[in-house]
Amino acid sequence: MVLLIMFATSCSSESLDDNANNAQAHLVVPETKSIEVEIMELINDHRLSMGLNPLNNMNVIKAQAYSHTGYMIAQNNVSHDNFFQRKSYLVNNVGANRVSENVAYGYTSAQSVVNAWLNSDGHRENIEGNYTDFDISAEQNEEGRWYYTNIFVKK
Repeated sequence: MVLLIMFATSCSSESLDDNANNAQAHLVVPETKSIEVEIMELINDHRLSMGLNPLNNMNVIKAQAYSHTGYMIAQNNVSHDNFFQRKSYLVNNVGANRVSENVAYGYTSAQSVVNAWLNSDGHRENIEGNYTDFDISAEQNEEGRWYYTNIFVKK
């Protein structure tokens, strides 16, 4: 099951490097899991097949995704709750001009979650969108069900 995406844009003129360094100093960034690497590779392979630039992963984005995935697990619900807080954080701390996210749960492989997103117009638009960076958090709840938050940023 995949929920609708939320998409928003904003502008910021703050220094990208200084803010990115300050933002990383206070973040919880878990070690990257193999399923997360595979998802990012599948997304970048798809983008390259469409003639689009590959996206760079970024710890600041991963920390925001990780926090939201933990929230969804705690709520036992997939949502875009508090998206505008994540967006605002990325605008203010890495100079994001555009932020969007895909969320999902229940998929047991990287290929299955990426296929679900690609088969959904809104999620595919995020994957194929004009972005420069992204990252993902994939976490399991106590029953072993996977939850995913994939955040896309354009700087």
